[in-house]
Amino acid sequence: MQNERHYLTCPDCDALNLDIEVPDSHRAHCYRCDAELYRQQHNKAEKIIVYSLTALLCFILANLFPFMTLQSGGLEQQTQLFSGSLALLAYGYPALGALVFVTSELFPLLVILALLYTHAPQHWPINLPATLRVYRVLQHLLPWSLLGVFMLGVIVAMIKLLDLAAIIAGPSLFSLAAMLIFMLLALSAMDSRHITGSISLPHSQIPTQNIEHHDLLSCHSCRLILPSEHQGQACPRCGSKIHKRKPDSLAKTWALVVTAAMLYIPANLYPIMTVQQFGIGSADTIISGVISLIDANMLGIALLVLFASVIVPMLKLLALAFLLISVQRGSVWRQKDRTRLYRITEWIGAWSMLDIFLIGILVSLVQMNSLATISPEPGAIFFAAVVTMTLLAAHSIDPRLIWD
Repeated sequence: MQNERHYLTCPDCDALNLDIEVPDSHRAHCYRCDAELYRQQHNKAEKIIVYSLTALLCFILANLFPFMTLQSGGLEQQTQLFSGSLALLAYGYPALGALVFVTSELFPLLVILALLYTHAPQHWPINLPATLRVYRVLQHLLPWSLLGVFMLGVIVAMIKLLDLAAIIAGPSLFSLAAMLIFMLLALSAMDSRHITGSISLPHSQIPTQNIEHHDLLSCHSCRLILPSEHQGQACPRCGSKIHKRKPDSLAKTWALVVTAAMLYIPANLYPIMTVQQFGIGSADTIISGVISLIDANMLGIALLVLFASVIVPMLKLLALAFLLISVQRGSVWRQKDRTRLYRITEWIGAWSMLDIFLIGILVSLVQMNSLATISPEPGAIFFAAVVTMTLLAAHSIDPRLIWD
């Protein structure tokens, strides 16, 4: 068709955007809300496959060799990458151990495998089944793959233990750092259009309205544009159920926000871990732990823990409540800025997992009998629940409601 043009829907505001070529390594953004739509990449499949295979090799090496070794007073404690999860399980905190394991090991591994699966058909003449369904799983896994936060927790743990003992980084730690780098390179090379594609519509001009004005619906997973009669049906491309908006988005998000707010109180009142040296020690809450770091002249680490563990969860709850109230009131005030606030809230909340990873690392590393031990406390469970609820809340809210 002479007037045929290719379009993509914006996942954040449902605006129709013309699919155009941009310079290599550049990004295309939504004309209305400025959300990133795609990154122009050449030789993308080859890059992603190479980076992902390298990351997979690094993951295998990270699980074969020692992670860190603690030496003090003639005693030595050596850990593996998965030792933190096992230590939390041994202390009677299986949910905490499982959370650390899936977010720092299992989900990053599944992200690598999903990248390989979805991009292999673009490089080799093979036809893999359910590629778009795997891509949909990849989208759900990415917010929960927190290897970067885990590596920050490792750095904080090493600095925190400098006065207690000598810390020796094992080959596993360097392999894990390399894995993180190659994962980020693979994700940065991904062009979603080459998996999901775009749609041809016989419009002669770039639309200035959202798809609702064209009597269309968009799959929120693969962005396939469909006639409105597909409401409630499965997407023919990726299998997701088609809805104009996420069902009961506001009610679900309110329930998660209120639950997280209630859990935030005991998370800050109950101790999260106990540190004992020579049989003497006391249980620390998040705030008392920050004060201890300040007393030990570790102001930078103290501010980092305070920001990630106290300020970020509180600000995220306030931001989510503000977005929910503004949507329910039908506000049209600064929609673009409120969409940016949603994206910031979604991204920053994961960094609150820093304290959970820190506990897992310290509990597995510092088990030196009467010399020094670190054990988890009930407050860690409440805090992990707060982080989990806020992450779920950020993913349950539908940003397209801001523009309705």
